[in-house]
Amino acid sequence: MPLSHRYLSKLDVLDRCLPGIEIIEYLETVMTKENSKDSVSSASEKSYKGLSTLCVHAGEARQKPGNAITDAIFCTSTYTFADTQEAIDFVAEKRPREEYSRYGNPSEKVAESKLAALEGGQSALLFSSGMAAVAALLQAKLAAGDEIILVDECYHRTRQFCREHLGKFGVVTKLVPAGDYDILESAITPQTKILFTESPTNPHLSVLDLDRLVEIAHKHDVETVVDATLATPYNVRPLEYGVDYVMHSATKYLSGHNDVLSGVIISSTDKLEPVRKLRGVTGAVCAPNNIYLLQRGLKTFELRMQRHNENGMAVAEFLSRHPRVEKVLYPGLPSHPYHDVAKKTMCGFGGLVTFYIKDVDWRKTADVVDAVSIPRIGPSLGGVESIIEQPIVMSYHDFTIEQRRAVGIADNMIRLSCGIENPQDLVDDLDHALKETQ
Repeated sequence: MPLSHRYLSKLDVLDRCLPGIEIIEYLETVMTKENSKDSVSSASEKSYKGLSTLCVHAGEARQKPGNAITDAIFCTSTYTFADTQEAIDFVAEKRPREEYSRYGNPSEKVAESKLAALEGGQSALLFSSGMAAVAALLQAKLAAGDEIILVDECYHRTRQFCREHLGKFGVVTKLVPAGDYDILESAITPQTKILFTESPTNPHLSVLDLDRLVEIAHKHDVETVVDATLATPYNVRPLEYGVDYVMHSATKYLSGHNDVLSGVIISSTDKLEPVRKLRGVTGAVCAPNNIYLLQRGLKTFELRMQRHNENGMAVAEFLSRHPRVEKVLYPGLPSHPYHDVAKKTMCGFGGLVTFYIKDVDWRKTADVVDAVSIPRIGPSLGGVESIIEQPIVMSYHDFTIEQRRAVGIADNMIRLSCGIENPQDLVDDLDHALKETQ
């Protein structure tokens, strides 16, 4: 029975038992409590064991506005009040609700609850992009004189933000080699506040030993941030290792359809509170339609990741045997330098494969990229369509040769994000491209 019918059937009882109370006010109060209870009793609070069950139901109320099965899209800048007293109650924090979209959106809270459940975290914060999430977290947590240590294979825009922008405000950035925990620990000083890494990294796919990372951080009372965009909560959940913050470019696997820009941070509610307040100031919020598309994409997250993992492994194994391929970087291959760590920490190895064409320059490498027919040429990754790129052309075009060599970007390197096409089609397409261009 709909909530309104359920409570309206009690009106005659209320009229007899609660004289002097206006029935409509009581009805509003009870339904507000019931809606709150529905939210609390959503799937994110239940002990569902299946990831897809969480993907579909976590964070969602049983009954939704208009009795729709999907959550509404709230395309509004402002939320109005019925009267002055309602506004006073809101300001006095007696009645939680929305006020202005820079501070929150009802569907935003649903998506955040779902993402927190998938990562096993207490709270999540959505942002307009992955880099907006990075910027907000670091600006909220760091001040002049503080130090941040980054693994040197972190996304180049993250490194740029730390060096060029946080540096203007007196924050010191240190880079350490991925996987060298002795150097990492020796770089820590009393001013170090954050250890920041990706795992796996992009495009080298180095996998960090999260147990060691957290052990070092706790020893020195330093917070840890792991960008797990490439892993996703399907393959690894860093919070379970004691990591303080896990973040994602939700543009990638979480939304999964190459049609959204979004970012998310998951942690405890207390740790995220200063970040939440900063987001309310800067307005780096996720747009209502993007929230809807993200929620839609999350519904099929587990199913998509199964295919991404399958395709990544199939393509990596094929390329590792091909005579024209010099080297393949994929954590699922025994030849990968971090394969043992990946086996210990990951349930699957993702859809991103990096490989090098043997004995060619950048132009001949580009010929291979141009010869494929299924993957599209472009930046980004993690969508249902496969995407291929040459990092020297796409992401590091403004780096000098010396700068590219310093971060391990070779002229004959290709990065392939395997979508959810059939694996044999991807393998056959690559085989044709490699034969056609030899």
